[in-house]
Amino acid sequence: MGNIFVWRKLRIRFCSVCCHRQTGNLCPSQRSSTMDEGHEDSGSNVDRDCELSVMSGCFHLDHVGDVLLTRNQHGLSWKCLDSSDCEGTTCLGIGSWENTETEIRFSDIYAVEFDSYGLVHSPKSGLGHAKECFRKQRLLTSTQQMYRFTVHGFQTSPKEPCLWKLAAFTFGHMDLETCQSWMDQLNYSLIKEVERPRNLLVFVHPRSGKASGLKIWETVSKIFIRAKVNTKVIVTERAGHAFDVMASIQNKELRSYDGIIAVGGDGFFNEVLNGYLLSRLKVPLPPSPSDSLSTVQSRGSSSVPESGDALHESDQKEHFPLLHDSVQEVMNFRTVNGSCQGTEDSDHPFSGERPRFGLIPAGSTDAIVICTTGARDPVTSALHIILGRKLFLDAMQVVRWKTTPTSAIEPFIRYAASFAGYGFYGDVISESEKYRWMGPKRYDYVGTKVFLKHRSYEAEVMFEEAENAKVSPLTRSKTWPFRSTTRTEKILCRAKCSVCSSSKAEDGNTTRACQEKTRWCRTKGRFLSIGAAVMSNRNERAPDGLVVDAHLSDGFLHLILIKDCSRPKYLWHLTELAKKGGEPLNFEFVEYHKTRAFTFTSIGEAESVWNLDGEIFEAHHLSAQVLRGLIPLFASGPEV
Repeated sequence: MGNIFVWRKLRIRFCSVCCHRQTGNLCPSQRSSTMDEGHEDSGSNVDRDCELSVMSGCFHLDHVGDVLLTRNQHGLSWKCLDSSDCEGTTCLGIGSWENTETEIRFSDIYAVEFDSYGLVHSPKSGLGHAKECFRKQRLLTSTQQMYRFTVHGFQTSPKEPCLWKLAAFTFGHMDLETCQSWMDQLNYSLIKEVERPRNLLVFVHPRSGKASGLKIWETVSKIFIRAKVNTKVIVTERAGHAFDVMASIQNKELRSYDGIIAVGGDGFFNEVLNGYLLSRLKVPLPPSPSDSLSTVQSRGSSSVPESGDALHESDQKEHFPLLHDSVQEVMNFRTVNGSCQGTEDSDHPFSGERPRFGLIPAGSTDAIVICTTGARDPVTSALHIILGRKLFLDAMQVVRWKTTPTSAIEPFIRYAASFAGYGFYGDVISESEKYRWMGPKRYDYVGTKVFLKHRSYEAEVMFEEAENAKVSPLTRSKTWPFRSTTRTEKILCRAKCSVCSSSKAEDGNTTRACQEKTRWCRTKGRFLSIGAAVMSNRNERAPDGLVVDAHLSDGFLHLILIKDCSRPKYLWHLTELAKKGGEPLNFEFVEYHKTRAFTFTSIGEAESVWNLDGEIFEAHHLSAQVLRGLIPLFASGPEV
């Protein structure tokens, strides 16, 4: 077959022999090689809106050799000509095998560039197992001059499917018009990828993590430029800078952006998110502790004695009366400003399509990025954004009703995308502010100090019990009195997760379903820590996260109560948390509940602070609820 490619459906053909485009009948040099032999062609004009089915031709792939390049409606594929001589070679890290094709989908291509006239390299000898890539006569000339275009995408490896590495495929041809026509058609196919952003607002935290935020952005910004994505970049100059910009930006300007990107850590993403939500989102607030206190009977102390002979708190669990109608009214209809009206304003950003958020990791833990992309890698996150990947994240609305026991009730609202923690978690984040000069290592140092102090706090926690989120009761082990032997099946959250997409609340239904019958439970005692996880919170210190099978958009908070226990027991819990395949929740001094809302009241003299996505939040009375699918995010979830 000669150097020819065919647009089968539109019947527009190029001939490298004649060096000009043919419409209608083929030139003599092509008649013997046409793929549509015997079919009469028409001379109609080309309709650019018409869907192209197949387009193929011979090109020279840089460092590989002559290939048959094919374009279909899904993407590109190529195959080495005379594939028996190419067995065992590699194409930019992607293996080529006999009678197989290498392919890349349009959804994985972020840019196509014309490289003008220049060198195209032939394959190197010595590649492969025992064969050379091409015959010796093809290796006599290592380079040759051609017109070139480069397809930019990414590749993964079986060992690290979540880590996306940049890949470039340069194709050469002797005919300029051929290269330009392929370029036009490929760019046209990329334009049809409608979910991709064209204009982004980017916030860069220069001192985040190891003070590398600006350097990381300078690295990945080149990918955005190549993909022709316009970015307005704001480098923050002080704490709260991004919050103030997001809170004051006009909705008209906000709608001119396809997304809002944060280059920093989880705390910086929290700042950007709260700046956007607090001035715009109106949803019913969760009940305050005093609202439901009169309707819930006490469970008594949740402390577990040191001896292993005590009855299990979970075995004695009581079910309490349903909330009264007055409390239901407070829970379902009270809003931030006290009104009962919804968000019907046509100019309100939540009445239509919301901008997507993106996060490029430059922080100390980067749990949100690890949970949503599977890799703590700036390039991977940048590609998720550029390629328009999309999923929805749950968010936690946290309401502080009182700062101190004697202060007035003044609702103060914040949102968290990953985690809220009290006790151990709050002490660590509070103490670590004194050691910011240490960078991420401060968490290891401060965490050890807080563990040795072994402080516990008296508190009362009430939580809504969800009917379809029952947690199997713990059973006492004969070998370890404080260790459970119960194992439950865990379904991990992955890309195209069936759990996250199964509910009707998908795609950003921000309010909890109004349930006619809601069951609440209360636990009271001394706690080493209280945590509420929106997602698994996997990170380098906890490879499975706090709750290994927590999902990104399942509509639940994962409430973890660590009751007062001895220091060795708590150390064992932390050790299980820090290892792959550990069972940190499988202890009798650990209560774990899946819930949609909970309340918290500090009842002791000593108080800790709350840790909201790495930010300090002081609260004496607090309540929280999950808002399913509130946050559209540039990500696709971790690959298996």
